[in-house]
Amino acid sequence: MGLFGFGKKKKEQAAQARTEVKAAQNEPAAQDAQAAPAAQAAPAAQPAAEAQPAAEAQSEQNEKKGLFSRLWQGLSKTRTNVSGRVEELIEATEEIDEDFYENLVDILIMSDMGVRTSDRVIEELKTRVEAQKITDARKAREILKQILKEMMNKPRKPLKWPMVMLVVGVNGVGKTTTIGKLALRFKDARHSVVLAAADTFRAAAADQLAIWADRAQVPLVRHAEGADPAAVVYDGIKKAKATEADLLIVDTAGRLHNKKNLMEELRKISRIITREYEEAEVRTLLVIDATTGQNGLAQAREFSEVADVSGIVLTKLDGTAKGGIAVAIMEELKLPVLYIGVGEGIEDLQAFDADAFVEAIF
Repeated sequence: MGLFGFGKKKKEQAAQARTEVKAAQNEPAAQDAQAAPAAQAAPAAQPAAEAQPAAEAQSEQNEKKGLFSRLWQGLSKTRTNVSGRVEELIEATEEIDEDFYENLVDILIMSDMGVRTSDRVIEELKTRVEAQKITDARKAREILKQILKEMMNKPRKPLKWPMVMLVVGVNGVGKTTTIGKLALRFKDARHSVVLAAADTFRAAAADQLAIWADRAQVPLVRHAEGADPAAVVYDGIKKAKATEADLLIVDTAGRLHNKKNLMEELRKISRIITREYEEAEVRTLLVIDATTGQNGLAQAREFSEVADVSGIVLTKLDGTAKGGIAVAIMEELKLPVLYIGVGEGIEDLQAFDADAFVEAIF
């Protein structure tokens, strides 16, 4: 109804006008009052809808920070050995000359990067520094970091299921512990796992693996000590198939001192897998103790001669100041480091990230 009623007395018109003006003034308040519950509900519903992705993103970010923190802490000895010395060199450098490069290559060699790999790194650094006309030693360090990241970013195959992981390595490198941590890692990622104790020659090897199987709550296939490793693998395959497991992880003997026997054993295991589990993807992981330095590189070379190694697991990096061995292995053997161990905890076995690794040692 309008503000003015034609055909009415002025008094009535005025009264009517006052009434309608009042109503008009009150109407927005009434509408606001009615809309308020909806308006309040909408913001509540909106954050509720957005809260889960935001919480997941925050959780993922926190997890990444936690992993890098463990990596940073685990590589503290290497960082002191490399980054500390490089910083001292930069402070003492007035110009980038041959002395600078010679001192830098010495630092890399002392980190167990090896002579050949260190020389390659420095030659590439020289080329880029000259091409970019760099005169600041700090900028040269950034170029050095980029070179190392590029060298360590090796392509790796995507995971395919079902899969058999053959884990090889000499005794004492942390092979059984690595298998246990891998089992837990994949179990946490909602993959079904079976373990096979095919290292039947080392006393108590199966008992140690049984402890990890119990922790991860995954089935373990084992035979008596001294049994045929290939027979254990055969039964492991049967178990994996029967349970429709995603992953069968096989512990193997580490008798590198007798390469002929080891080669025959691995070949026999491979024949069993090919015959009985042809649909499975097969990966061979070589476990190396980082504290052994250049001896670890020698082990990697020898194992590569007797096994089709897919990638490296580098353990005990927290116990050495010579983490440069990771660069040497990847550059010399052209093999990717897939996992690194930077502590005793389950979460301290991490998927290798070249960028994070280089940042943690510099």
